[in-house]
Amino acid sequence: MSRRLFHFVAIVPFLFLCSNTQAQRTPHPASIPLQINGQVRYAQGGRPAELVLVRLESFGGGIAGEFTTDRNGRFTFTGLASDLYIVSVRVAGFKEVQQQVDLRTQLTDYLQLQLVSDTRVSDSSPTKRTGVVDANVPSKALAEFERGRDAILQAKNPDEGIMHLENAVKIYPKYLAALLLLGTAYMDQQHWDKAETTLRQVLALEPKTTAAHFALGELYLGRKKYSESENELLAGIKLDPNSVRGHLTLGRLYYEMGDITKAGPQVGTALQLDLKLAQGHLLAGNIWLRARQPDNALVEFEEYLRLEPNGEFSEQAREAVQRLKQALAKH
Repeated sequence: MSRRLFHFVAIVPFLFLCSNTQAQRTPHPASIPLQINGQVRYAQGGRPAELVLVRLESFGGGIAGEFTTDRNGRFTFTGLASDLYIVSVRVAGFKEVQQQVDLRTQLTDYLQLQLVSDTRVSDSSPTKRTGVVDANVPSKALAEFERGRDAILQAKNPDEGIMHLENAVKIYPKYLAALLLLGTAYMDQQHWDKAETTLRQVLALEPKTTAAHFALGELYLGRKKYSESENELLAGIKLDPNSVRGHLTLGRLYYEMGDITKAGPQVGTALQLDLKLAQGHLLAGNIWLRARQPDNALVEFEEYLRLEPNGEFSEQAREAVQRLKQALAKH
C-alpha cells in the first residue's frame, strides 16, 4: 500500500481509502499503452447499442472505469494497468453480458458484446423498459436527438442542442435518452425549473434511471435544497452502489452541510472506486482541513495537483499547499 493511502487510513479510518487491489498490480512499463476496445450490438437485428453504460471492473474488486457507448455502440478504456478485468453491460430487459479480459498477458483486446432479450421478463413489466435505450424511437426523433447531442457535446452550442432535443421529445414524448440529455442541458444553462421538470419526466417513465437521480441530486445541491438532494442521491446509490459520481456528490452535500463525519465515508468510497478522481482528492483535502489535520490535507491537495495540474481549482490548491507547508514548517 502506498504511503499516502496508509497515512490516510491509519489516521482517520472512516475515510475508507484502503485499496489493496491497486497495490497488488504489476504494471507494464509506462511507455506501453494498455487498452480495451469494443462494440455492443443488439443480438436481434444487429443494431449498434447506443448510449449503453459499459463498466470495467478489476477482477480483484473496484471500478476501473465506465464508458457510455457512442452512436456506433463503441466503447474504449485506455491507460489501464496490467491486471485481470471484467467488462460488463447491464440493460433493463436484456440479459447481463460479462466478459473477462487479461491484460497481464496482452497489451490490448477488442470485444464484441451482444445484448440478448431476457425472455424471463414479461412485456408488461416495468423492468422490460430499456432505460435510455429504446428501439421504438421514430427515425425523425432519432435524427433530432443526434443533432442535439452533437450540437451540445461536439459543437458546444447548447442553445441549438436544446432546440433539437425539444423537437425530439415533441415527436416522441417517451424518449428517455433525449429527456435525460435535455434535462442536463437545462442544468448547464441554469434553467433550473425546466431541468427539474424534465428529469422528473425521466423518472416517471423509468424510476430506475440512476443518472436522473444523480442529476436531480446535483441540481438540488446547487440550490441548497439539502434534504431533496440527499433523497435523490441516496436513491441513485441504492440502484448503483458503485457509482463514483453518486458517492462524491453525496460527500459534497454532507461537507456543505458541515457534517464531515458523513462526508468522509462518501468521499473515501468514491476514491476507493477511483483513485485517480482529482475532485475527490480536492474534497478530501478540505475535509482534512476542517478536521484540523493539515498534514493529511497537504497530501490530498498535492495529489489533486498531480492529477490535474491545470485544473479548475489548481491555483487555489497551490496556494493552500504553500500555506500548509509554511504552517507545518513552524512545528
